[in-house]
Order: sequence, then structure tokens, then C-alpha cells
Amino acid sequence: MARKTVERNISYDDVRGLYYVYMDYGSDEGGHRIKQYRTCPSLSTARRLLREFRAELDNHRQVAPRAVTLDQWLEYWMEQVILPNRAETTVYGYRKIIENHLSDALGDVPIQKLTPQHLQTYYTALMRDKGLSANTVRRHHDLLSAALHMAMRQDMILRCPTERVEPPRVIPHEAKYYGPEELKRLYALAEGTWLELIVKLAGMLGLRREEICGLRWCSVDFVQRKLHVCEARTAAGARIIQKETKNRSSNRILHLTDELVRLLKRERARQAENRLALGERYEDSGMVAADRFGRPLSPNAVSLAFTRFISKNGLPKITLHGLRHTFATVASAQGAPLFDIGKALGHSTPSTTGRIYTHLLDQNHEATLARVANALK
Repeated sequence: MARKTVERNISYDDVRGLYYVYMDYGSDEGGHRIKQYRTCPSLSTARRLLREFRAELDNHRQVAPRAVTLDQWLEYWMEQVILPNRAETTVYGYRKIIENHLSDALGDVPIQKLTPQHLQTYYTALMRDKGLSANTVRRHHDLLSAALHMAMRQDMILRCPTERVEPPRVIPHEAKYYGPEELKRLYALAEGTWLELIVKLAGMLGLRREEICGLRWCSVDFVQRKLHVCEARTAAGARIIQKETKNRSSNRILHLTDELVRLLKRERARQAENRLALGERYEDSGMVAADRFGRPLSPNAVSLAFTRFISKNGLPKITLHGLRHTFATVASAQGAPLFDIGKALGHSTPSTTGRIYTHLLDQNHEATLARVANALK
């Protein structure tokens, strides 16, 4: 005998001796009904299961069964959520994580069956088998967390598995910097070279290399002796992108010293000479950091040139970004408050400055203890 309906959404199969509960999740985007069957040994059990299902559905504790894989969800999330709302460099970074790692490891897993164990095993494999650092793997976790929380908000999954894992602990980066004497030596060696302006913008103002490379002449006010930091030039793979600064606090106005005014005027005069000498071959990009043809300098090329300059002259190893750390360290040694240092660097909060420059807090701590000890003598 065929399966027969006992009551609404419950039927009985007398051959198998089982009750079938029909659970209706509504319609999908195409108007097709989403349904699922569960079997029960008795009518009372079937009725209880149906009551629980309806209560959970009413209280949003049920989601419709979907066969969407992690790959499919990440593709949707990238195209509809990330691409319209994030910087191109962020999009590029996310795509590399997905293409190089996530897709191969977990891409075929349906997101409704993705477990904390899947993720925990994935993190461990990245560090143990692929040699990725804890900080790098933490970026994978942050990506998954954002994507899967969106899946939960859009009723694709009931719970977010990233909430039930132990992500790698971020290891704070130890900032490397020069002392005043080392910085003076660097300035002396760079004097007269094209790198002089670059290293002094980093060391005297604490600018990021992307901010230096993204600086336009229209942002330099020689009359008011002000520099408006509002753009950055950065790399997304092989692409070079001119964009707004990192965040609102990074958009700032800084005072220009006599030395920086002199160097900026010298660079502007050099570019004017090249424009006259090269004629139509000169590409006037309007950038402060430009080559002899007027083309903007690449951030990676500037960093590489600086690294080679350091090595050639036997200076302690440091990155161009290390001069930004040097600026903060020297400013703190001269008594500048952490808040003012953070504002000059374009940090959003003093806690950001304190987290990056823990050695400054240690120095301030020592000075405070010394003052207390002196007061009690």
C-alpha cells in the first residue's frame, strides 16, 4: 500500500511501519518549495518533532537546508559584500587567501556542514604543514569569521563555526628603529641623493611609504608650511593603486620644518628641469615621489632601493617603515605624549599607538618610577 496522509504534514508507510514528517521551510529565491522529510517510529514522536520544528522556525532557530558549498558562498560574499565595500588591496588579499589555501582545503564542504573541527584542523595544517605564521593564519580566521557571520545573518547557517574554535594567537610585531645617532648617520649618507627626501619624510614626519609615494604636489602648502596627508599609493599584486589613506585618522595635516621645505623645493625644481629637458617624453603625474620621467615611484621599488642603500653603507638593518618607528621613538624620548605621537602618525586611538610601540610605554613607565623615587629622597 502507498504511503498515506495521517494528518497535515505527517504520513504513514504501513510497509516500513514508519511515520514521515514533512517539514516545510517555505520557498527559495526561484519560488520552489524547500522541504525535508524525517522518519519517526510512532505518531506521538512525529507530532512532537513537527511541533518542535514549527516552534524553532517561528523563533528563527531553523534554517532551510541548502547545498551551498564554502566555495560558492565565498564567491557570493566576495562579489556582493566585499567588492563594493572594501579597498582594492583588501579584495586582492582576500582573493589570494581563498585561491591559494581555502578553496583547496575546504571549498567543497557545504557551509551547513562546516564544523569547528574542520576549521581547527585547517589552521593547524597551515602552520604545521605549510609553515605559515600564526599572524598569517589569524588573517584566514578573520576572513572566515566575517564570511560565515554574514552567512548566519542571511539565514544560510544557524550558528557560526568560527565562534567555537581557538584561532592562532597574534604575536605582536617587534618594531625595529634607529637611535638618534644612527638616524643622523643615515641622513648624512643620504644627503644629496634622491633618497634623502624619502628618508626624511619618513624619519621627520613618520609617514608610511605608501603615503610618501601617494603624496601630490597639490597637497604641499609652501606658504602655510603644511603637508596634507590624504592619499596613499600601494600595491595589489602587480597593480599599483592610488587611493585614500588607510582610515579617517590617517588623513591629517602635518607641519613642515625648514629642512623639509628646502628638500621639497629642491625636488620640485628638479622635476621642472626634467620637464623642460625631456619635453613630450616627460609624464607630469603631479606626484612628489617621481622618477626622472615624472612617473610615480612604486612603493616596492622605493623599499628595495632603501634596503640596498642601508646594506651598501653598512647601516644596521631596518626597513623604510622602521623610520616611522624611529620617529615615534625619538619623539617620545623628547617628551612628546603618546597621544600627540599617535595623532602625528595617523593612528585612530592612543591604544593603537601603545599596542604598536610597547617600548615607548616601558620608557614612560621607567621615567614615572624614577620621578616617584626622586620625590621621596
